[in-house]
Amino acid sequence: MVGIISLVTGRPGPSGFGSASTAEQVTQGIDASNLTAIITGGASGIGLETARVLALRKVHVIIGARNMESAKEAKQVILHENESARVDILKLDLCSINSVRTFVDNFIALSLPLNILINNAGVMFCPFQKTEDGIEMQFATNHLGHFLLTNLLLDKMKQTAKETGIEGRIINLSSIAHVYTYEEGIRFDNINEEDGYSDKKAYGQSKLANILHAKELSRRLQGSPIFMQEFEGNKARAG
Repeated sequence: MVGIISLVTGRPGPSGFGSASTAEQVTQGIDASNLTAIITGGASGIGLETARVLALRKVHVIIGARNMESAKEAKQVILHENESARVDILKLDLCSINSVRTFVDNFIALSLPLNILINNAGVMFCPFQKTEDGIEMQFATNHLGHFLLTNLLLDKMKQTAKETGIEGRIINLSSIAHVYTYEEGIRFDNINEEDGYSDKKAYGQSKLANILHAKELSRRLQGSPIFMQEFEGNKARAG
């Protein structure tokens, strides 16, 4: 109960920060010029605010976005505030396996280190539709795309951690909506079936998958220089 009250009121916790604290306040005075971060869905909302503040703290930010025009506008917003910001944008459509693989190839071609991966992008409450790979859209975009992206970038992150001595970070953006999934949790036997489909439950299912992915990968990464966690995006405010 105390935690809920603190969340609602914004009352600072032991760290000195609370739910009313901004990203700028939390990172005040930090020089992160030795870090490189990938943020999916960094062209708007929480993703853009995260990219903006990381760039303000001198992180080299790579924005992965489906809409390149929006990504270009986001980059200009960041540069308008901070002319020295290091921001690159790369095409990334998480509902496409081919696009995820191409994004990783393009990132690797930049010969950059990778310290942070923020799996933020997502779609919400979509009418039933399948991707070009035959997978239900919300599950493909919110979970499977990030699952593949993370797997393809793990070696680069481990290499960076080994070479720099800096522990890597992978963050999955989840949601309280995970509790509103289907009765069976994840419909492993009929994820791609239209029969019984609910746009809201399918979204909750994808968010539950984000959490389970984070928990299992965190377990597998124990003893490695990479730390994995999930964060409920609905507890954050953009802008």
